[in-house]
Amino acid sequence: MVDDIPSKTDNLPKLVVLKISGEFLAGKKGFGFDGDVISDICDDIISVSKEGISIALVLGGGNIFRGSIGEDDGLDRVTGDNIGMLATLQNSLVMSNYINTKGSPTEVFTSLQVDKVTPFYTVANVKKSLADGKICFLACGTGNPYFTTDTAAVLRAIELKADMVMKGTKVDGVYSSDPMIDNNAEFYKALSYEEALRNRLKVMDLTAFSLAQENRLPIKVFNLNKAGNILRAITGDDEGTIVSDV
Repeated sequence: MVDDIPSKTDNLPKLVVLKISGEFLAGKKGFGFDGDVISDICDDIISVSKEGISIALVLGGGNIFRGSIGEDDGLDRVTGDNIGMLATLQNSLVMSNYINTKGSPTEVFTSLQVDKVTPFYTVANVKKSLADGKICFLACGTGNPYFTTDTAAVLRAIELKADMVMKGTKVDGVYSSDPMIDNNAEFYKALSYEEALRNRLKVMDLTAFSLAQENRLPIKVFNLNKAGNILRAITGDDEGTIVSDV
């Protein structure tokens, strides 16, 4: 199992869950898939695996479908969320295929029954695949409407006993306000859960964040646009913002 997999350096995490929004996969197109962007992200994911760090990914589906758009068109919330969950499966299959073609093994698991496409998610199944050295994709969120992929990432990390959740963003970490709008936004290198809540910093949605806080699961927020930054954010303190109980 994952606990039996030694990393190349003892002080490195053994398992991380990486959350990536669907919008990243679209690149500048804003919709669908940008092959160059996906290829670069996959290279970075593979570099993490080659360091002996097990990695599982939870992807959003916003590059294909957003529930808020569906509601504007008259879809009820449950239907929209189900469509969104299937969009995360499409993204997982695409990224999984890219990584396979680069020579690294993967497996996609879903929280919905789609037996002809991928196996159903269970903790035991995922741990076995991780122990076999596979990069795992955990698709379809929690399998339930009304829960975001942020919440799914935290929940899966807790279930799998991951060392931390990594959240890739377009900025360097957590700021006091949006740094793309406010030039005076303050960057936080480290935060406690209480500080993030008190200052109303949007690290993750409240359900996901509360779940992480309750289970003392560290969250690392970092810039996914920088090449090689996934591994740097995992292995060092020079990249991103760490949110923990310290």
